[in-house]
Amino acid sequence: MINELNYPFDAEYIMAKKKKIKKTLLENTAGMVPKKIAILGGSTTNDIKLVMELFLLNYGIIPEFYESEYNRYYQDAMFENAELEKFAPDVIYIHTSNRNITTYPNLSSSKEDVEALLKAEMDKFSGMWKHLKEKYKCPIIQNNFDYPYYRLMGNKDSYDFHGHTYFVNRLNQAFTEFAADFEGLYICDLNYISADYGLKAWADPFYWYMYKYALCVPAIPYLSFNVANIIKSLFGKNKKGFVLDLDNTLWGGVIGDDGVDNIALGPEESEGQAYLEFQRYIKEHKQLGIILNVDSKNDYENAIAGLNHPDSELKPDEFIEIKANWDPKDRNFAQIASSLTLLPESLVFVDDNPAERAIVTGQLPGVCAPEIHKAEEYIGIIDRSGFFEVTNLSKDDLNRNAMYKENALRASLQASFENYEDYLLSLEMKAVIRSFEPIYMARIAQLTNKSNQFNLTTKRFTQEEIEAVAADDSYITLYGKLEDKFGDNGVVSVVIGHIQGDVCHIELWLMSCRVLKRDMEVAMMDELVKICSSKNIKTVVGHYYPTAKNHMVSEFYDNFGFVLESEDEDGNKEYSQRVADYEYKNKVIVLV
Repeated sequence: MINELNYPFDAEYIMAKKKKIKKTLLENTAGMVPKKIAILGGSTTNDIKLVMELFLLNYGIIPEFYESEYNRYYQDAMFENAELEKFAPDVIYIHTSNRNITTYPNLSSSKEDVEALLKAEMDKFSGMWKHLKEKYKCPIIQNNFDYPYYRLMGNKDSYDFHGHTYFVNRLNQAFTEFAADFEGLYICDLNYISADYGLKAWADPFYWYMYKYALCVPAIPYLSFNVANIIKSLFGKNKKGFVLDLDNTLWGGVIGDDGVDNIALGPEESEGQAYLEFQRYIKEHKQLGIILNVDSKNDYENAIAGLNHPDSELKPDEFIEIKANWDPKDRNFAQIASSLTLLPESLVFVDDNPAERAIVTGQLPGVCAPEIHKAEEYIGIIDRSGFFEVTNLSKDDLNRNAMYKENALRASLQASFENYEDYLLSLEMKAVIRSFEPIYMARIAQLTNKSNQFNLTTKRFTQEEIEAVAADDSYITLYGKLEDKFGDNGVVSVVIGHIQGDVCHIELWLMSCRVLKRDMEVAMMDELVKICSSKNIKTVVGHYYPTAKNHMVSEFYDNFGFVLESEDEDGNKEYSQRVADYEYKNKVIVLV
């Protein structure tokens, strides 16, 4: 990742140095995933595409684009389009604005006329979304509408049914309600983005008259960044948690010098209010399943005293890991990630000290550390950075904090056992292993895009692709849920096998790292082989494709007794196992 593309960024620099930035990003593409993105535009989109490419590359996605001709979004979507069909997009982005609204009301329109206009506009868009979803079976990102540049009736324009502002509000609400019930449609909130940027500058008509851009050119990076955030979220590139400093980050002052009674935190003074609101904002992320951790140069007792301050919203039990000591912060950060079985780049480092940010990001490539300076700006900068852009919110996401807390209890229990198998038996583990079911499709797709370490082929699937595989009889699909006496881990493992004659090729095998060394992979393999046997499949073929992140499973098939059949110069391996010769190994997990 390069700092120039992290929020808050210099939009003018990005626009001026697009080629230079792209060249830098393409110097190392190892581990990046290719994706095809179709942009169907209601105005000029060329620079939007070029800047979006930079942000996607920065997120580890190599985009290939299809771009419609000027204002041909509807025709490209609805009519025969051999070029787009051949392109086979992974994502479709429809870039429209208020200038693409077909007909606005006028002052002579009746209420019935306005309702008819609203219905016609909504029917046009909803018909397009349905057609695209059926034809291309991929996620669709649709802008809602920014406000018009002028208000004919002034403030009344927003609540009189003749007003253009009223009309835009109604359309945006209709888009919202449709998207809430239509799987695979995601709204890019152009209305909010334009307001945040400043509507007067955003809608500067010069850029429309001169270039047919529906927004001012300097604002393009902000729009492209928001669309890229949705795309990276769809493909599992979101962050998973915070690692937070304490002094002058969660409260004002240095607790070791000032004492717990003198830190700035609480409603009595302006500085304390800023830190209190920031703590509330951070705590709200737990609702999304974002995990919280502390990395502070402090005596542990002082850190706990600060977190137990009467006005603190973040008490010690809100955190999974608290590292408060005098070790280098990058070392503490790496240990936190390791204990959570996460890669360091999955966590966001929040620290007011630029030197500490530089050390952590320098020693741990891929870690984001937003540039924060004043407490009153912390929320705005972190919130607009898009670290946790939500596209799907599963039950497992909501329970993630509890799951990590339960893992800490398991680790504590393990220390009391000398025999590891006895420890596993003591967990009283139960698993559900079944073919893909509709209720878990979103979580399964999410896992395929988020799991990097325990992932043998690192193939990525959209929810639509998962649903297609589940409906195809030539595939064996399995998901695994695991629970024990400490709690339910949710869906933690996914296997997809492709049947070709009497051979089953394992195209996808992944597992959440939070259940490592619990023998869930053993139970999954046993179940896969049983199904293969019932289908008269003679051989199971496994594939391992190495990446920078999945070395931990490089000997996965060796450990199950598979025979290595081939290995190429890149380390790609193919294994085989005769079904009749397989030895079932699960001894500690009960299937229910």
